[in-house]
Amino acid sequence: GHGIGSLSGGWKMKLALARAMLFKADILLLDEPTNHLDVVNIAWLEGYLTSLKTCTSIIVSHDSGFLNNTITDVLHLNRFKIKRYRGNLEAFVKAVPEAKSYYTLEAAEDYKFKLPDPPLLEGVKTKEKSLLKMRKVGYQYPSQQVQQLYDITLQVSLSSRVAVLGPNGSGKSTLVKLLIGDLEPNKGGEVWKHPNLVIGYVAQHAFHHIDHHLDKTPLEYMLWRYQTGEDMEEMNKVSRQITEEEEKKMKEGGVVVIEGVKRLIDEIVARKKLKQSYEYEISFKNMSSTENIWLPRDELIQRGFEKKVLELDTREAQRLGLLRPLVRREIEKHFADFGLEPEFVTHNTMRGLSGGQKVKIVLGAATWRRPHVICLDEPTNYLDRESLAALIEALKVFEGGVLVITHNRDFSESLCKEVWAMRDGRLEASGHNWVEGQGSGPRIDKKGDDEEDQYDAMGNKVDKSKVKKKLTAAEARKAKKDRIARRKKGEEVFTDEEL
Repeated sequence: GHGIGSLSGGWKMKLALARAMLFKADILLLDEPTNHLDVVNIAWLEGYLTSLKTCTSIIVSHDSGFLNNTITDVLHLNRFKIKRYRGNLEAFVKAVPEAKSYYTLEAAEDYKFKLPDPPLLEGVKTKEKSLLKMRKVGYQYPSQQVQQLYDITLQVSLSSRVAVLGPNGSGKSTLVKLLIGDLEPNKGGEVWKHPNLVIGYVAQHAFHHIDHHLDKTPLEYMLWRYQTGEDMEEMNKVSRQITEEEEKKMKEGGVVVIEGVKRLIDEIVARKKLKQSYEYEISFKNMSSTENIWLPRDELIQRGFEKKVLELDTREAQRLGLLRPLVRREIEKHFADFGLEPEFVTHNTMRGLSGGQKVKIVLGAATWRRPHVICLDEPTNYLDRESLAALIEALKVFEGGVLVITHNRDFSESLCKEVWAMRDGRLEASGHNWVEGQGSGPRIDKKGDDEEDQYDAMGNKVDKSKVKKKLTAAEARKAKKDRIARRKKGEEVFTDEEL
């Protein structure tokens, strides 16, 4: 059998419901019972609850269809008072028209979310160009006897609006974990992503992101999570952990022979553009930085240094994304875009906040780095309908790609034009516009990004009027001749690099 911890969210919910049934209780208290359940299991639950003749069910839920099909009365909590209404949710909305927002996914005028625009990516000139690809990927959990994913091929671009659909246990969350680097393929295939790509991810159990930090204020949590300029959550991913086998390969591949002398690679310290790829500056053990050399990306990966390369890529992605100043004012401003007031950000510990406020913290933290792709696993589980409507509107105008795992048809149909249907570990994609190269779509307008405020690593705003323009090749040659002539006259002249 399977350990409970290895079950999907849907199977865990079914287990909890089965346990409740065995009590043969007089009253069932169900708090969001449809969370994690697929359409088939929700239909079964509806049938079970409506068949109960000697048991009262008290249900808290944001699933309007489920409530419509199961309830006979509504207890409406408004301004600290409870009033009872006969009938299902539809009848309740007729009696209380202002409660329509409980029933529809319409964003309120005074309640909106705003997602930060992603920075430009080198070499990406249209929104159709792929940023993230899977090619014939297979995966099996080490503790399982059956393979979870088979021969998965897909791609994601800035224009992607993807709904990942499928029954409980079909491999949806496993697929997304492979995409974001929480897992690595172990049954063949490869996952490729643009070296500077940033992904914002909110897990199925959203509060796990903050569970160990509940005694911190949101401000303190952000200062902890992004203290190094990198996301602390990134550092714990499987794609960043070096195994014994990889360590051995790096030791063997780390030997570089220069003029007959063996040198051992110590660190990868910098990166620069090399045609359509990059080359990396490497330092050697027990040698000064003047002995550093540059090696192409492909060669370093062949030598076993792929994870070290990806680590530097992540740091560079942060730098190219124009690091935002990690200061109270900027953090409060960011969370205000998700409807969270400054006093809650700075003065309240997260333990004392409501579930809705915690969700805003999780969403805000996931999007702090201005991601190019946002990935949400079952967002309808942790958002009320008002917040869900606000999130949908924000995602519609978001300039990056969106991946959503959901069982909520209202949510997927209002946002997603592309569907990845998962069944028994296999993927069937529809509605996509996968292209090779840049595609034929409109070019990305670079003007907007240039107009944004830029900050250095210390959080100081960069004065763009003082930023030096890069010289053309002809200008660089002329400047070099000028320096040589002035040095011949005895002048001390230095370039920025020589200082």
